[in-house]
Amino acid sequence: MLHFPAVSPEKLGQHFLTDASWQERIARAIRVGDGVWIEIGAGHGEMTSRLAGNASRVIAVELDRRLATRLREVTAPLGNVEVIESDVLAVDFGALAKGASFSVYGNLPYYITSPILHRLFEHADHISAIHIVIQLEVAVRIVAPPGRRDYGYLSVASQWFSRPELVLRIPPGAFRPPPKVASALVSLRMPGARETLDVGDETAFLDFVKECFAQKRKTLRNNLRARFGTRAEKVLREAGLPPDIRAEKLSVSKFAELFRLTN
Repeated sequence: MLHFPAVSPEKLGQHFLTDASWQERIARAIRVGDGVWIEIGAGHGEMTSRLAGNASRVIAVELDRRLATRLREVTAPLGNVEVIESDVLAVDFGALAKGASFSVYGNLPYYITSPILHRLFEHADHISAIHIVIQLEVAVRIVAPPGRRDYGYLSVASQWFSRPELVLRIPPGAFRPPPKVASALVSLRMPGARETLDVGDETAFLDFVKECFAQKRKTLRNNLRARFGTRAEKVLREAGLPPDIRAEKLSVSKFAELFRLTN
C-alpha cells in the first residue's frame, strides 16, 4: 500500500466540487463534445468521468500526489483518461495534446487563476474554449466591459484572446471544504478580438496595456509618461482621446489603435 504525507486541501487552494447537481449543471453548460479535453485540478475526479463520457481523450492534471494516484485507479476502467501529476504552470499543453486542438475545463486554485490563464493563452491558437470555475470576483473582472470599475488588464487580456462569458454563479456550499467566497463558471471561447485586430507584436501590445493600467487611479496620460515622457498628451491627442481619460474607458480595439500609433 502506498503512503503519502497528508496535504491540506486549503494549502493547495483546493475546494472540491462535491455537489452532484452542480457537477451536472456545469457539464451541461460547457457542452462537452468529442475531441481532446485537458482538465486542470482534477481532484477526486468530480468532473473527470463526466468529461470522459463524451470526449475522445481526457488529460487530467493534478498536483497532489495522493489524488493523482487515486484518480488513476478510479479512471482506469474508462480507457480514455490520462492522469498527469504536475504543477499546471509547468505543463506543456501543446505537447500534452500532441499538436491537436483542445478544450480546457478547470476548477482552479483561486490564488493562481491569472497565471494559469496567461499560461493557457500562450496556446490560444490550439484551444477551442476554456471553461473555468473561479472566484466570482475574478470572474467579474474577466468579463467586465469598458467603463466598469472591474475592467482592467485581466479584462483586456482575456477579451483579446477570447470571448468570455460568466455562465453560472456557484455558492460555497457546492464545494468541500466550502470557500469563503462565491464562485463562478466562466467560459472563454476562442478566438477573441485578436482575430480582427492586428497589433504586430502581441507580447509588446499586452505589456503596453499593462502599463496603461499601472496605477488605476491615475489618468492614462500619467501612466503613459513612464513610456513617452512629455509626449504622452500628444500621443493621446493623436488617438482622438481627451487628456484626462482613464484606461478603464478604452475598449480593446481602442487599446490596439493606440498601440499601433505609438509603434
